[in-house]
Amino acid sequence: MEKKLDEQLQSFTEYLQIEKHYSVHTFEQYRHDIEEFYVFMKEQGLRSLKDVEYSDARLFLTKLHDHGLMRSSISRKVSSIRSFYRYLNREKQLLENPFSFVNLPKKEQRLPNFFYEEEIEALLQACAGNTPMDIRNRAIFELLYATGIRVSECTSIQLADVDFRLSTILVKGKGNKERYVPFGSFAHDALEQYITHSRPKLMKNETHTQLLVNHRGGALTQRGVRLILNKIIENASLTGKIHPHMLRHTFATHLLNNGADLRTVQELLGHAQLSSTQLYTHVTKDQLRKTYLAHHPRA
Repeated sequence: MEKKLDEQLQSFTEYLQIEKHYSVHTFEQYRHDIEEFYVFMKEQGLRSLKDVEYSDARLFLTKLHDHGLMRSSISRKVSSIRSFYRYLNREKQLLENPFSFVNLPKKEQRLPNFFYEEEIEALLQACAGNTPMDIRNRAIFELLYATGIRVSECTSIQLADVDFRLSTILVKGKGNKERYVPFGSFAHDALEQYITHSRPKLMKNETHTQLLVNHRGGALTQRGVRLILNKIIENASLTGKIHPHMLRHTFATHLLNNGADLRTVQELLGHAQLSSTQLYTHVTKDQLRKTYLAHHPRA
Protein backbone atom coordinates (compact mmCIF):
# COMPACT_ATOMS: atom_id res chain seq x y z
CA MET A 1 0.00 0.00 0.00
CA GLU A 2 1.45 3.39 -0.97
CA LYS A 3 2.15 5.90 1.78
CA LYS A 4 -0.45 8.41 0.54
CA LEU A 5 -3.16 5.73 0.46
CA ASP A 6 -2.28 4.75 4.00
CA GLU A 7 -2.41 8.38 5.16
CA GLN A 8 -5.80 8.94 3.51
CA LEU A 9 -7.24 5.86 5.19
CA GLN A 10 -5.81 6.88 8.56
CA SER A 11 -7.32 10.35 8.20
CA PHE A 12 -10.71 8.85 7.34
CA THR A 13 -10.77 6.45 10.30
CA GLU A 14 -9.85 9.30 12.66
CA TYR A 15 -12.79 11.25 11.22
CA LEU A 16 -15.10 8.29 11.91
CA GLN A 17 -13.85 8.08 15.48
CA ILE A 18 -13.69 11.74 16.45
CA GLU A 19 -16.40 13.43 14.40
CA LYS A 20 -18.87 10.60 13.78
CA HIS A 21 -18.31 8.86 17.13
CA TYR A 22 -18.40 5.43 15.52
CA SER A 23 -17.54 2.41 17.64
CA VAL A 24 -14.21 0.60 17.30
CA HIS A 25 -15.97 -2.32 15.59
CA THR A 26 -17.62 -0.01 13.02
CA PHE A 27 -14.58 1.94 11.94
CA GLU A 28 -12.48 -1.22 11.84
CA GLN A 29 -15.06 -2.65 9.45
CA TYR A 30 -14.71 0.45 7.27
CA ARG A 31 -10.93 0.06 7.34
CA HIS A 32 -11.16 -3.61 6.35
CA ASP A 33 -13.48 -2.84 3.42
CA ILE A 34 -11.26 -0.06 2.12
CA GLU A 35 -8.08 -2.11 2.48
CA GLU A 36 -9.80 -4.82 0.43
CA PHE A 37 -10.42 -2.21 -2.26
CA TYR A 38 -6.75 -1.20 -2.10
CA VAL A 39 -5.82 -4.81 -2.91
CA PHE A 40 -8.15 -4.66 -5.93
CA MET A 41 -6.52 -1.38 -7.03
CA LYS A 42 -3.08 -2.97 -6.88
CA GLU A 43 -4.30 -5.91 -8.97
CA GLN A 44 -5.63 -3.47 -11.58
CA GLY A 45 -2.47 -1.35 -11.61
CA LEU A 46 -4.24 1.68 -10.09
CA ARG A 47 -1.67 3.65 -8.11
CA SER A 48 -3.96 6.27 -6.52
CA LEU A 49 -7.63 6.82 -5.76
CA LYS A 50 -7.90 9.55 -8.39
CA ASP A 51 -7.01 6.96 -11.04
CA VAL A 52 -10.14 4.92 -10.25
CA GLU A 53 -12.98 5.37 -12.76
CA TYR A 54 -16.63 4.31 -12.81
CA SER A 55 -15.73 1.24 -14.90
CA ASP A 56 -13.24 0.17 -12.18
CA ALA A 57 -15.94 0.59 -9.52
CA ARG A 58 -18.27 -1.62 -11.58
CA LEU A 59 -15.53 -4.23 -12.00
CA PHE A 60 -14.93 -4.26 -8.24
CA LEU A 61 -18.66 -4.88 -7.71
CA THR A 62 -18.56 -7.74 -10.24
CA LYS A 63 -15.61 -9.35 -8.45
CA LEU A 64 -17.48 -9.22 -5.14
CA HIS A 65 -20.42 -10.97 -6.80
CA ASP A 66 -18.08 -13.58 -8.33
CA HIS A 67 -16.67 -14.37 -4.88
CA GLY A 68 -20.17 -15.38 -3.77
CA LEU A 69 -20.63 -12.65 -1.16
CA MET A 70 -24.11 -11.98 0.19
CA ARG A 71 -25.83 -8.88 -1.14
CA SER A 72 -25.80 -7.30 2.31
CA SER A 73 -22.00 -7.71 2.51
CA ILE A 74 -21.52 -6.26 -0.97
CA SER A 75 -23.74 -3.28 -0.11
CA ARG A 76 -21.75 -2.61 3.05
CA LYS A 77 -18.40 -2.71 1.25
CA VAL A 78 -19.55 -0.40 -1.55
CA SER A 79 -21.12 1.94 1.01
CA SER A 80 -17.85 2.05 2.98
CA ILE A 81 -15.81 2.97 -0.10
CA ARG A 82 -18.40 5.50 -1.27
CA SER A 83 -18.27 7.19 2.16
CA PHE A 84 -14.46 7.20 1.98
CA TYR A 85 -14.53 8.99 -1.37
CA ARG A 86 -17.19 11.39 -0.12
CA TYR A 87 -14.94 12.31 2.81
CA LEU A 88 -11.95 12.90 0.50
CA ASN A 89 -14.19 15.05 -1.73
CA ARG A 90 -15.15 17.12 1.27
CA GLU A 91 -11.50 17.51 2.25
CA LYS A 92 -10.70 18.66 -1.32
CA GLN A 93 -8.25 15.78 -1.75
CA LEU A 94 -10.27 14.33 -4.66
CA LEU A 95 -12.71 15.85 -7.14
CA GLU A 96 -14.54 12.73 -8.34
CA ASN A 97 -16.38 9.87 -6.63
CA PRO A 98 -16.52 6.89 -9.01
CA PHE A 99 -18.84 5.05 -6.61
CA SER A 100 -21.52 7.78 -6.68
CA PHE A 101 -23.51 6.08 -9.43
CA VAL A 102 -22.88 2.45 -8.50
CA ASN A 103 -26.22 0.86 -7.68
CA LEU A 104 -26.19 -1.12 -4.46
CA PRO A 105 -27.73 -4.61 -4.68
CA LYS A 106 -31.06 -4.96 -2.90
CA LYS A 107 -30.68 -6.61 0.48
CA GLU A 108 -32.24 -9.98 1.12
CA GLN A 109 -35.38 -9.71 3.23
CA ARG A 110 -34.20 -12.15 5.86
CA LEU A 111 -36.50 -12.35 8.84
CA PRO A 112 -34.74 -12.02 12.18
CA ASN A 113 -34.55 -15.13 14.33
CA PHE A 114 -36.26 -14.94 17.70
CA PHE A 115 -37.24 -17.16 20.62
CA TYR A 116 -40.80 -18.21 21.39
CA GLU A 117 -42.03 -17.51 24.91
CA GLU A 118 -41.72 -21.16 25.97
CA GLU A 119 -38.10 -21.12 24.75
CA ILE A 120 -37.42 -18.02 26.84
CA GLU A 121 -38.80 -19.85 29.88
CA ALA A 122 -36.49 -22.81 29.19
CA LEU A 123 -33.51 -20.46 28.89
CA LEU A 124 -34.42 -18.71 32.14
CA GLN A 125 -34.62 -22.07 33.93
CA ALA A 126 -31.15 -22.83 32.57
CA CYS A 127 -29.93 -19.69 34.39
CA ALA A 128 -30.99 -21.09 37.76
CA GLY A 129 -28.31 -21.32 40.45
CA ASN A 130 -27.03 -19.54 43.55
CA THR A 131 -23.34 -19.01 42.80
CA PRO A 132 -22.15 -15.44 42.07
CA MET A 133 -21.65 -16.42 38.41
CA ASP A 134 -25.14 -17.95 38.15
CA ILE A 135 -26.71 -14.80 39.62
CA ARG A 136 -24.71 -12.61 37.23
CA ASN A 137 -25.64 -14.71 34.21
CA ARG A 138 -29.35 -14.56 35.03
CA ALA A 139 -29.09 -10.77 35.46
CA ILE A 140 -27.48 -10.48 32.02
CA PHE A 141 -30.16 -12.62 30.37
CA GLU A 142 -33.03 -10.83 32.11
CA LEU A 143 -31.51 -7.45 31.20
CA LEU A 144 -31.06 -8.25 27.50
CA TYR A 145 -34.55 -9.72 27.17
CA ALA A 146 -36.22 -6.98 29.24
CA THR A 147 -34.67 -4.04 27.38
CA GLY A 148 -33.68 -5.23 23.89
CA ILE A 149 -30.40 -3.34 24.16
CA ARG A 150 -27.40 -4.24 22.01
CA VAL A 151 -24.64 -6.27 23.64
CA SER A 152 -22.22 -3.34 23.14
CA GLU A 153 -24.68 -1.12 25.03
CA CYS A 154 -25.06 -3.77 27.73
CA THR A 155 -21.33 -4.08 28.43
CA SER A 156 -20.87 -0.30 28.63
CA ILE A 157 -23.46 0.24 31.39
CA GLN A 158 -22.10 1.83 34.58
CA LEU A 159 -23.59 1.31 38.05
CA ALA A 160 -24.80 4.92 38.09
CA ASP A 161 -26.75 4.33 34.86
CA VAL A 162 -29.21 2.00 36.64
CA ASP A 163 -32.12 3.75 38.36
CA PHE A 164 -33.99 1.22 40.50
CA ARG A 165 -36.49 3.81 41.70
CA LEU A 166 -37.78 4.44 38.17
CA SER A 167 -36.71 1.02 36.81
CA THR A 168 -34.82 2.60 33.91
CA ILE A 169 -31.31 2.36 32.49
CA LEU A 170 -29.41 5.14 30.73
CA VAL A 171 -28.15 3.49 27.56
CA LYS A 172 -25.41 4.91 25.35
CA GLY A 173 -26.15 3.76 21.81
CA LYS A 174 -24.61 4.17 18.38
CA GLY A 175 -22.98 7.53 17.74
CA ASN A 176 -22.96 8.19 21.51
CA LYS A 177 -26.73 8.80 21.40
CA GLU A 178 -28.29 8.33 24.83
CA ARG A 179 -31.75 7.00 25.66
CA TYR A 180 -33.55 5.81 28.77
CA VAL A 181 -34.89 2.25 28.57
CA PRO A 182 -37.33 0.84 31.16
CA PHE A 183 -37.05 -2.65 32.59
CA GLY A 184 -39.62 -4.84 34.33
CA SER A 185 -39.90 -6.42 37.75
CA PHE A 186 -38.06 -9.66 36.84
CA ALA A 187 -35.03 -7.77 35.52
CA HIS A 188 -35.28 -5.40 38.51
CA ASP A 189 -35.03 -8.29 40.99
CA ALA A 190 -32.26 -10.06 39.05
CA LEU A 191 -30.15 -6.89 38.77
CA GLU A 192 -30.69 -5.97 42.41
CA GLN A 193 -29.64 -9.43 43.57
CA TYR A 194 -26.59 -9.34 41.31
CA ILE A 195 -25.43 -5.88 42.45
CA THR A 196 -26.09 -6.60 46.14
CA HIS A 197 -24.81 -10.17 46.49
CA SER A 198 -22.92 -11.32 43.40
CA ARG A 199 -20.94 -8.36 42.08
CA PRO A 200 -19.09 -7.60 45.36
CA LYS A 201 -17.84 -11.21 45.50
CA LEU A 202 -16.72 -11.17 41.87
CA MET A 203 -15.00 -7.77 42.18
CA LYS A 204 -12.29 -9.03 44.58
CA ASN A 205 -9.66 -6.26 44.57
CA GLU A 206 -11.05 -4.29 41.59
CA THR A 207 -12.56 -0.82 42.10
CA HIS A 208 -14.18 0.20 38.75
CA THR A 209 -17.83 1.21 38.24
CA GLN A 210 -18.71 -1.10 35.32
CA LEU A 211 -22.02 -2.87 35.97
CA LEU A 212 -21.12 -6.28 34.51
CA VAL A 213 -17.90 -7.98 35.58
CA ASN A 214 -16.11 -11.22 34.75
CA HIS A 215 -14.96 -13.89 37.21
CA ARG A 216 -11.78 -11.91 37.95
CA GLY A 217 -13.66 -8.67 38.66
CA GLY A 218 -12.68 -6.96 35.42
CA ALA A 219 -15.17 -5.42 32.99
CA LEU A 220 -17.13 -8.04 31.07
CA THR A 221 -16.53 -7.91 27.30
CA GLN A 222 -18.94 -8.50 24.40
CA ARG A 223 -17.18 -11.81 23.74
CA GLY A 224 -17.75 -12.73 27.37
CA VAL A 225 -21.50 -12.12 27.01
CA ARG A 226 -21.61 -14.34 23.90
CA LEU A 227 -19.87 -17.16 25.77
CA ILE A 228 -22.34 -16.83 28.65
CA LEU A 229 -25.34 -17.00 26.32
CA ASN A 230 -23.89 -20.01 24.49
CA LYS A 231 -23.51 -21.78 27.84
CA ILE A 232 -27.12 -20.94 28.78
CA ILE A 233 -28.54 -22.39 25.56
CA GLU A 234 -26.35 -25.47 25.99
CA ASN A 235 -27.75 -25.96 29.51
CA ALA A 236 -31.30 -25.48 28.19
CA SER A 237 -30.75 -28.27 25.62
CA LEU A 238 -32.28 -26.13 22.87
CA THR A 239 -31.31 -26.80 19.28
CA GLY A 240 -29.71 -24.10 17.16
CA LYS A 241 -27.41 -21.26 18.03
CA ILE A 242 -27.92 -18.17 20.15
CA HIS A 243 -26.37 -14.77 19.69
CA PRO A 244 -27.01 -11.60 21.70
CA HIS A 245 -29.00 -9.98 18.88
CA MET A 246 -31.56 -12.80 19.03
CA LEU A 247 -32.69 -11.50 22.42
CA ARG A 248 -33.02 -8.04 20.86
CA HIS A 249 -35.12 -9.52 18.06
CA THR A 250 -37.17 -11.46 20.62
CA PHE A 251 -37.76 -8.32 22.71
CA ALA A 252 -39.14 -6.44 19.69
CA THR A 253 -41.20 -9.37 18.39
CA HIS A 254 -42.85 -10.11 21.73
CA LEU A 255 -43.73 -6.43 22.24
CA LEU A 256 -45.36 -6.19 18.81
CA ASN A 257 -47.14 -9.53 19.25
CA ASN A 258 -48.67 -8.22 22.46
CA GLY A 259 -49.94 -4.96 20.96
CA ALA A 260 -47.10 -2.44 21.30
CA ASP A 261 -47.05 0.23 18.57
CA LEU A 262 -44.16 0.47 16.13
CA ARG A 263 -43.03 3.95 17.18
CA THR A 264 -42.65 2.90 20.81
CA VAL A 265 -40.60 -0.15 19.83
CA GLN A 266 -38.46 2.05 17.58
CA GLU A 267 -37.73 4.37 20.52
CA LEU A 268 -36.92 1.48 22.86
CA LEU A 269 -34.55 -0.14 20.33
CA GLY A 270 -32.83 3.15 19.57
CA HIS A 271 -33.45 2.86 15.82
CA ALA A 272 -32.85 6.09 13.91
CA GLN A 273 -35.19 5.00 11.10
CA LEU A 274 -38.63 3.44 11.46
CA SER A 275 -37.82 1.19 8.49
CA SER A 276 -35.32 -0.67 10.71
CA THR A 277 -38.08 -1.47 13.17
CA GLN A 278 -40.63 -2.39 10.49
CA LEU A 279 -38.65 -5.57 9.76
CA TYR A 280 -40.14 -7.07 12.92
CA THR A 281 -43.70 -6.64 11.63
CA HIS A 282 -43.01 -9.46 9.15
CA VAL A 283 -42.20 -11.75 12.04
CA THR A 284 -45.51 -11.03 13.74
CA LYS A 285 -47.72 -11.89 10.75
CA ASP A 286 -48.09 -15.44 12.05
CA GLN A 287 -49.45 -14.04 15.31
CA LEU A 288 -51.85 -11.76 13.41
CA ARG A 289 -53.18 -14.74 11.45
CA LYS A 290 -53.75 -16.74 14.64
CA THR A 291 -55.61 -13.81 16.20
CA TYR A 292 -57.75 -13.40 13.08
CA LEU A 293 -58.65 -17.10 12.94
CA ALA A 294 -59.49 -17.12 16.63
CA HIS A 295 -61.72 -14.04 16.68
CA HIS A 296 -63.28 -13.33 13.26
CA PRO A 297 -66.84 -14.79 13.01
CA ARG A 298 -66.33 -15.97 9.44
CA ALA A 299 -62.70 -17.05 9.63
